[in-house]
Amino acid sequence: MKQAIILLCFVLSTLSLPAQTTLGYHLNTGDTLMVKQHAQQTIVQELDGATHELTNDMNGILEFIVLAEKDSTYEISLAFKDLNLLMNSSIQGQLMEVKAKEVSENDVQSQIFNSLLNNPVNLTLAKTGDILEVIGGDSLVTKMANASGLEDEFSKNMMKKGLEKEFGSEALSNSYKQLTYIYSDRTVTIGDSWQNEYQGKLNAKNTWTLEAIDETNATISGSATVLMETNESGTVMNLEGTQTTKILTDVLSGFILKMTVDGKAEGSSTMAQLGDQKIPTSITSKITYELIKD
Repeated sequence: MKQAIILLCFVLSTLSLPAQTTLGYHLNTGDTLMVKQHAQQTIVQELDGATHELTNDMNGILEFIVLAEKDSTYEISLAFKDLNLLMNSSIQGQLMEVKAKEVSENDVQSQIFNSLLNNPVNLTLAKTGDILEVIGGDSLVTKMANASGLEDEFSKNMMKKGLEKEFGSEALSNSYKQLTYIYSDRTVTIGDSWQNEYQGKLNAKNTWTLEAIDETNATISGSATVLMETNESGTVMNLEGTQTTKILTDVLSGFILKMTVDGKAEGSSTMAQLGDQKIPTSITSKITYELIKD
């Protein structure tokens, strides 16, 4: 009788323990995943009591195709299926509007971004979501520069340098870690936290927490400290801030169902025409990714 009671107590105690699980990607060769992305960004600069506000709005469709599975990684093809950009300035008005699918002979920007569509790059994805390598970004940049119609090599190379910051292999790797690099390499249970870090134009030190999990979905929250350092078109920005992330994932595949990233960073910027004068600058952003279901 005493042994039976001890055994019963042991069984009940194990049932009360939260289940541990190893979160990560569990994909199959041939899987195709379509993701809708929407990013909104507001940049505010203040100079001698005057304010300049720049707003960027971008939306697009990304296609991920699993090409092969290895022991601890996946080979994946990533292609832009659609991309739309809108940039407005509170001083200068509309600066850019591009709909990549709508090509105009008189609009060089539309030709450049149209060349981006359906030209895949290949990435190596660890089962934690870390992107280990991207191949094809440099070729993509060359195609975009060639689509510009520029004939002299100097101007074309100048354009390549600018495009590499967004669409080169390293830039794409750093950019899409925000979407994929969310898992721990150890078993976790509800309430557990883990850390990782990615770098690029945005350096983020992330702390992730498993909020809830059932047989089909997991809910993960993230908080991060971020550092933004950019140097583009004669403008240098150095900003620090925070970022919060809410994620709903499919437990079976590990792929996100929906992700929302909210960021806020503040600091200063300098412009070549103003010398060393520091301009107080802030950036707020909201990015959403959502799996497109059949």
